[in-house]
Amino acid sequence: MTVRPFLIPILCATSALAACDGSNSVRISSTRSVDGGPEGVLKVVETLQCPQTMGSLTRQGSASAAGTVCTYVGPKGAEASLHLVPLDGDTPANILKAFEQRLSGDMPRTVRQLQEPETVAGAEATSGSAAADRASVRAPGVAVEAQGDEATVSLPGVRIETRGDKASVRIGGFHIDADDSSGSARISGSGGDGENVSINARNDAAEIRTSAGGGATRSSWILTDNRPSERGWRLVGYEARGPVGGPLVVATVRSRDTDRGRAFEDARDLVALNVGE
Repeated sequence: MTVRPFLIPILCATSALAACDGSNSVRISSTRSVDGGPEGVLKVVETLQCPQTMGSLTRQGSASAAGTVCTYVGPKGAEASLHLVPLDGDTPANILKAFEQRLSGDMPRTVRQLQEPETVAGAEATSGSAAADRASVRAPGVAVEAQGDEATVSLPGVRIETRGDKASVRIGGFHIDADDSSGSARISGSGGDGENVSINARNDAAEIRTSAGGGATRSSWILTDNRPSERGWRLVGYEARGPVGGPLVVATVRSRDTDRGRAFEDARDLVALNVGE
């Protein structure tokens, strides 16, 4: 089962290349291909391809730092940067953590909200007639136990538990915990090919991580909030890809737009143009 396509739309390599083919590009990259696993071949990039435009994004100036950084602007002041980052003995996880820390600093209230411990609901009143609400069903591969607003349902590969305002769902490799009283939800899971997804949501804010299996790097991280930060940001995040041994191509995004996904999708296309799917 593949997790990533459900959260991150599949990129169209053909359209991405078509959008970037022309005289407006600066720094044509020199690349060689290496095995990128079942999702495709990733490239070893020496300099970035930075087209003048990519969807809603427009390049600002020329590539800087010897072709390793390009900056873009998007709708309503969105900012995107494309980075070529060598590993130089470090790990992709450490490098991406540094990007995450810098981007998180632009939305500190959202970070605090997602880190808040969940409130403990007060004791619920009990009813003397609770026994009358009890139900139990058992059959080969099926088990249902219910009493009042608590229930447990077990099916092959599926388990659902509810406790008042709380629910826990396990479906295959996915685990979902939701709490209506605190407006929070946590989703985690992995597919059969090693792909992983993690979502931490509370009220109007969410943090989303995805990563693909295999030795190559295919990762994304998004922090989003319906309420703008002090500087107006509603979304920050990155998309990163690179072959085993690097370098990484990392696109960072900051967006004030209520249509927050637009700039991020275009930044992802920039990554795909440079390093592949």
